[in-house]
Order: sequence, then C-alpha cells, then structure tokens
Amino acid sequence: MKRSVVFLPAVLGLFVALASPQTAHHFPTPPDSMDSDNKNQPRDAATQTRRVDLALIQKDAEDLARTAQTIPSDVASVRQGMLPKDVIDKLKQIEKLSKHLRNELNP
Repeated sequence: MKRSVVFLPAVLGLFVALASPQTAHHFPTPPDSMDSDNKNQPRDAATQTRRVDLALIQKDAEDLARTAQTIPSDVASVRQGMLPKDVIDKLKQIEKLSKHLRNELNP
C-alpha cells in the first residue's frame, strides 16, 4: 500500500512534466543598421536579385561557339593519328564557358 502511495504521485508528476509544452527560445532581433545607404535594401541576402551582365554573357557565348566549331577538325586529326596539342585545352575552355553561362542564366 505504501509503495502505491509513493509510486502513483511520482508517475503522475512524470506525465505532467512530459505533457507540459516546451518553452521556445526567443532570441532578440538585431537592431536596424545605422547606415542610411542600406535602409532601402532588403535585409535578407537570399531576397536580393543577382545582376546579370548581358554583355559578358554574350561574349562568353560567342567564345564558346567559336571554340566549339574547331573541335570537329581536331577530332578528324585525331582519327588520322595526330593529336593537336591544344585540343584538351579547348575542351576545358568549352567546359568552363558552358558552366559559367549555365550559372549566370539559371534563375
């Protein structure tokens, strides 16, 4: 009998403790910037839009096309047993330009 008298309040206390809501941590928000130039800009970096340099993109696209046009003749030389010394560099340049264009144009 004494065991149940001690055991019952302990179990009830445990259930009450587990059923009570957890307190949330509320951290203070940082104060606004004192810099007057940044007041009109969004605070979150993810909401800022990237500025795309269209002239640079056009130049990269033209370089990519020009370099890619030389690859078929280089491959034909490889089929004849001659490996042009710059074909690997051209392929790396094509890869670099296409990756840059993809990153710039991907929203």
